[in-house]
Amino acid sequence: MPLTPLDIHNKEFARRLRGYDEDEVNEFLDQVIKDYESVIRENKELQNQLLSIQERLDHFVNIEETLSKTIIVAQEAADELKNNSKKESQLILKEAEKNADRIINEALSKSRKISIETEELRKQASIYRTRFRTLLEAQLELLSQDDWNALESREITENAF
Repeated sequence: MPLTPLDIHNKEFARRLRGYDEDEVNEFLDQVIKDYESVIRENKELQNQLLSIQERLDHFVNIEETLSKTIIVAQEAADELKNNSKKESQLILKEAEKNADRIINEALSKSRKISIETEELRKQASIYRTRFRTLLEAQLELLSQDDWNALESREITENAF
């Protein structure tokens, strides 16, 4: 158990012949008490400073841990955002490719349909031309027959009466 200044002050020494000078011993003990009290005070102050510094250190360690966790969370969030952006861009690209394929397929389908319609119109025009030619030839043949001439001369005679 450590000595206190009071223990030093209350210490009594046995007396002997040829012992130490009592006044010198008392003065020395008084000086030891003062110095010891000073050392105790300084020790208390240093302990208080140490406690304060330890509290600050704990605070800064806590801040450091929080910052480390925050950096880790931010990095994870950035990585997740990057991955999500990559996935989203891939989805957009796939959707664009699907739309492009759909548009191309629709255009090819329309092109085939127009080609078929054009071919059908050519066939119909050819058939129409053939029928019209046949009709005109039949009409020309009717006009060149002798019955037509006889009919014209009969009309002229009937009108003369």
